[in-house]
Amino acid sequence: MSLSLIKSRIAKAEAAAGRAPGSVQLIAVSKVQPNERVQAVLDEGHRLFGENKVQEAAGKWPDFRAQYAGVNVHLIGPLQTNKARQAMQLFEAIHSVDRPKLAHTLARLAQELGHCPDLFIQVNTGEEPQKAGILPTEADAFIAECRALDLPIRGLMCIPPVDEESSLHFALLRKIAARNDLTQLSMGMSDDFEKAIAQGATHVRVGSAIFGARDYA
Repeated sequence: MSLSLIKSRIAKAEAAAGRAPGSVQLIAVSKVQPNERVQAVLDEGHRLFGENKVQEAAGKWPDFRAQYAGVNVHLIGPLQTNKARQAMQLFEAIHSVDRPKLAHTLARLAQELGHCPDLFIQVNTGEEPQKAGILPTEADAFIAECRALDLPIRGLMCIPPVDEESSLHFALLRKIAARNDLTQLSMGMSDDFEKAIAQGATHVRVGSAIFGARDYA
């Protein structure tokens, strides 16, 4: 597949959902992709990317930022508290705020550094024990706790279970966001981003459909 085809499908999904053109941001997930593939997408003019690991992003994006203006990189993978300082200096947004300890660490660093990336709270909509994220029943209280820490909470993120209908999870995330006056929803990946757009996604995270299959060897 290709960047232009994915953008065309996003535009069609926006129209089908009665959404304004350009209301959905495409995060090109560049994790574990060779630099030449990332550079090809940059050369096409795309500027919003997603990474899963702080260390990988630190080794990749400073050089690309020096070459290309207007690059935005979002952390979409789990964040360890001992990597929080580095993450706050590398990323424009963090989509994986998932526990009180991390929230308090980010709040302390925000005071110390004088800035903070935009933050999304990750909700474990499937209540999967192996997966990160705050449980849906605890989401309202956690959102309130983060706001009390003066953190810039912009929205919510989820990764639905692979064996369940993703639209149900997207609808649940939208409902939690609406009752907490949050307007941004990071949901939908290569296989289901059109369903996510129908449910109100503002950010979709697409990797292999743009860059090709990842080689984890």
